[in-house]
Amino acid sequence: MYALFERQIIEYHKTDNVDAPQNCPFQEGTFEAILWEKSWVDTVQWHLEDLIRPDDVDPVYALQLKRRIDRSNQHRTDLVERIDDHYMMLFKDVALLPDAVLNTETPAWAVDRLSILALKIYHFSIEANRGDSEHRAKCQTKLDTLLTQREDLSSAIDQLLADLAAGRRRMKLYRQMKMYNDPSLNPSLYKK
Repeated sequence: MYALFERQIIEYHKTDNVDAPQNCPFQEGTFEAILWEKSWVDTVQWHLEDLIRPDDVDPVYALQLKRRIDRSNQHRTDLVERIDDHYMMLFKDVALLPDAVLNTETPAWAVDRLSILALKIYHFSIEANRGDSEHRAKCQTKLDTLLTQREDLSSAIDQLLADLAAGRRRMKLYRQMKMYNDPSLNPSLYKK
């Protein structure tokens, strides 16, 4: 999974353009295609967040970026839920052990963290090779920590999936039910 995220991040940076097409190499509807799209959304959003940060950004442009980031967040959440749907289907027939414990985080939210971690590693790898020696050293220290986190998180995801497959853990899906983008739920939108 992590290798897929790395591949997508490298593909994005060939153009480094938030409006470039994704060019997903996987067949539409496959689990790999969903993971690719998830990683693409994260990568684009990462760079949208960069664009909105400068103090001198035009306020009109900043508002457009903010709204685009909000839409992206909703799309990201929708993709996470699709990933969880995949895992629910994968494990639906597993007989749970009598002492199976409920995992408080679904596999997809752990995958979400892994996708973001791949972006951090990519960008800290660049920073660890840029600038003066003090900057490089600080960034290398952070990169080393991120690489340890990648090992730990990847191992934890593998263990969670193995436990779900063996019936030692169970999962429940709780949809995010975001309100801010829904005109029927956000008072600022429905009062108009």
